[in-house]
Amino acid sequence: MNKDLILVLITVLVALIFDFLNGFHDSANSIATVVSTRVLSPKFAVAWAAAFNFLAAFFLGTAVAKTIGKGMIRLDHVDQYVVMAGLFGAIVWDLLTWWWGLPTSSSHALIGGYAGAAMMHAAVHTGAGSMLSVIIPEGWYKTLIFIVVAPVMGMVLGLVFLVAAHWILQNKPPQTVDRWFRKLQLLSAAAYSLGHGGNDAQKTMGIVAGALYTGGLMSKADMLGNCPHRS
Repeated sequence: MNKDLILVLITVLVALIFDFLNGFHDSANSIATVVSTRVLSPKFAVAWAAAFNFLAAFFLGTAVAKTIGKGMIRLDHVDQYVVMAGLFGAIVWDLLTWWWGLPTSSSHALIGGYAGAAMMHAAVHTGAGSMLSVIIPEGWYKTLIFIVVAPVMGMVLGLVFLVAAHWILQNKPPQTVDRWFRKLQLLSAAAYSLGHGGNDAQKTMGIVAGALYTGGLMSKADMLGNCPHRS
């Protein structure tokens, strides 16, 4: 077994460890409501969430994985050590924030670690002046904007849905409301899990694709596809 293949296997293993920790961070978000209201037992709730996370790749596509894999960092500045360093950075941050009880984004930790490792790689090999050249600006604009926009959108939409639900159900008997909401919670948990699978669960796929590319198991043409940001 050659060195490159061993590094690929190690990188994929580290990526799976990151995925496990990401699930450790985020799984409660998908199942908190259905478990706390006893709509489902914890085991059935986890199975429910896992099924819809898996199905998301077939229903929602792999756009997030493509962005992480080829749309944020120029591939000429990526090797196995860059990928592993980025993963380790995200893993350490996930563990620290879990220990401190901080609700943070594993996605942003991963892309930040990936970018930081690539920038340092460029600095070591081609000089500090080349650090920013590894970044594909177009791939970062939306991500950085939505770090700010997403919480505000969540707050506004949550308020709108709460007011709408109160207005629609204000004259309904409590027993009817409870029966409806117990069923609707299955739908909301499934929808949340689909969204998670179509977004967060894909970021590690992009990193694994980067590892396969640097290990020579995936061509640059396969990685770039129709992406306009060719280096």
